[in-house]
Amino acid sequence: MSQSATTAMRAVPGSTPGQRAAQGKEARRRSPRSGHAVYRPSPDRPDPLAILEAQSAARVPELVPIRYSRMSESPFRFYRGAAAVMASDLANSPDSGITAQLCGDAHLLNFRLLASPERSLMFDINDFDETLPGPWEWDVKRLAASFVIAGRANGFDDAERAGVVSAAVRSYREAMRGFAGMGNLAVWYARIDSDRLKALAAEQLDKGGRKKLARAMAKARTRDTLQVFGRLTELVDGRPRIAADPPLLVPVADLLPDVEGSALEDRFRHLLERYGRTMGSDRRALLEDYRMADMARKVVGVGSVGTRCWILLLLGRDGQDPLFLQAKEADTSVLAEHLGASRYRNQGERVVSGQRLMQAASDIFLGWERVDGIDGKQRDFYIRQLRDWKGIAMPETMSPDQLRAFGEVCGLTLARAHARSGDRIAIAAYLGRGEAFDRALVTFAEAYADQNERDHQALVDAVRADRLPARELPAA
Repeated sequence: MSQSATTAMRAVPGSTPGQRAAQGKEARRRSPRSGHAVYRPSPDRPDPLAILEAQSAARVPELVPIRYSRMSESPFRFYRGAAAVMASDLANSPDSGITAQLCGDAHLLNFRLLASPERSLMFDINDFDETLPGPWEWDVKRLAASFVIAGRANGFDDAERAGVVSAAVRSYREAMRGFAGMGNLAVWYARIDSDRLKALAAEQLDKGGRKKLARAMAKARTRDTLQVFGRLTELVDGRPRIAADPPLLVPVADLLPDVEGSALEDRFRHLLERYGRTMGSDRRALLEDYRMADMARKVVGVGSVGTRCWILLLLGRDGQDPLFLQAKEADTSVLAEHLGASRYRNQGERVVSGQRLMQAASDIFLGWERVDGIDGKQRDFYIRQLRDWKGIAMPETMSPDQLRAFGEVCGLTLARAHARSGDRIAIAAYLGRGEAFDRALVTFAEAYADQNERDHQALVDAVRADRLPARELPAA
């Protein structure tokens, strides 16, 4: 069972690389690498639907049916929304006792293209709602299982799925070994930019795959604030306003009566003023050059549906100089029940701190704040740009070779993120040069994909029996 994970395990000050490597090798005796192959549901395994219902109890009631609808569409969509279920299962799994800052929801769609502050296109982890220090294996296992689930959806056979998972895990292992041999600054500055992606594609993809990557990178650069401004706003009395698309996007003026809506807008204006203090002074000065023009409630993702999420339209020099920010509710991580509470009292700060630690470069407007809701309850939020050169993978269009290449990049990216916070030398020594851990995770991922299919079917049955409400909506 894992130690309390309020902090990631760093090297003991003054310890040598040899001592750190010895610690990793000693961990093999306590927790053999082959043991990670095992997944057996605990005899007292909690009902997965009860876990989802407990989460839903704290969410916006009228949005909860959208969450169940989206999760019931396929095993992969269920998996995206079931991080809490898997955290409960992983709490009973073996681990090395070596910790790192976890993403907490490291499935393959949370690895994507995004922009650095220097306007370079990068590949990195994107979602940190559940971030918390914990056993590094948890992130690797969630990533591995996601590739099996995606491979099954594509009709890949056993050997093809095994090839994808083993490639992703091998990439993680070999990358961690590379980071173990690097100095601290070299690890901190490591990143996967567009040039690195092109080089990896040249090695791993055929001509068609390289063209697909080039199109995805070009498209990502168009997915920015100006594109969102054109898609989500309309002119009302000569001023840009967020256009309604209920229930997925509802302007505050349509959601609340005049007095309550104005009060909520005032609260978020104050939030913008206060949250600027969580950024550097240069970025705070940039934020102060904008004024809030409108706000709307937005339904996001799959797992986050029902959490309070607002998009804020800000304007700069004139009505054609927009900035869209997203203020997303940050609740306690689903990992906290099993790993211990966060060191941060504000859950928004937990998310932001984890993101800054794991990402090679973070959004310049990333910050956090606490706000009083119209119901009188205080809630924590983290704030970032709504869209800044986002490029999302489409695994359903990938061949086995393409998904395997994508898995290798994800494995490398996850290793870099863990190497920044955990003891990379101890992790690398635990993993070793051989394929023992790779093979174990192929077996684990298949077994957990079976469990995920059973849980998904339980949700489908509950929706059909009207035990849980679902609302048909377009895909997210």
